[in-house]
Amino acid sequence: MDETRQGGNTTGRPMRRRGIERYHLLLDATETLLSVHSDEDVSLAEIAEAAKVPLASVYHFFPNRNAAFVALANRFNEEIYRLSITPLTDPEPQSWQDMLDMKHARAAAFQNSRPAALRLFLGAGVSVAVRNADFSGNRRIAISRARMFAAYFHMPVIPDFVTHLEVAGAGLDGIWAMSYGKHGRITDELRCEATAASIAYLRRFLPEILPRKPLTAEALAGIAIRD
Repeated sequence: MDETRQGGNTTGRPMRRRGIERYHLLLDATETLLSVHSDEDVSLAEIAEAAKVPLASVYHFFPNRNAAFVALANRFNEEIYRLSITPLTDPEPQSWQDMLDMKHARAAAFQNSRPAALRLFLGAGVSVAVRNADFSGNRRIAISRARMFAAYFHMPVIPDFVTHLEVAGAGLDGIWAMSYGKHGRITDELRCEATAASIAYLRRFLPEILPRKPLTAEALAGIAIRD
């Protein structure tokens, strides 16, 4: 997915190299500011100052600060998605419960390392547009997660499995948001509780034991969504 054509680039046209570089420079500045300030305290003028570019240059990409936040959320979603489709090979999970725990640990570590991502996705002041970007990213991850299940395990036919994974992910986000609200980060304790809740929900549809199958390069290549 071309980030430069969603969320921030209001022209709808592909950007040249210089434009792409400035676009990401502005997103870098937005991330830096959101790492230490609430979204209400970040303005386009401050983004311009942090990026050391004219304010008019910011308006070229973002008509308002929320557009910048949505574009940054989309960039985070792309990074989280790439992390979500990275194979688990050292060690390989031997159960679907272990697979979820390992994936959730990676995702929590990523968000904890990026305070702006925590604020955007788990903060109380999340805008509708950012929330919709989060929902879209979660759906994409759920589809790839279903393919990961099929890559590692012999799967029964489960109607609406992607939707069930999406619901499990929404529950996970809710507990992570509680952790962020209380502690300013995703704690190990509440990360584990969120994973336990996801597993408990998915046990409604999955058997306790799914037989492993040999991990093939073809199966791994099929995990990523082609969009």
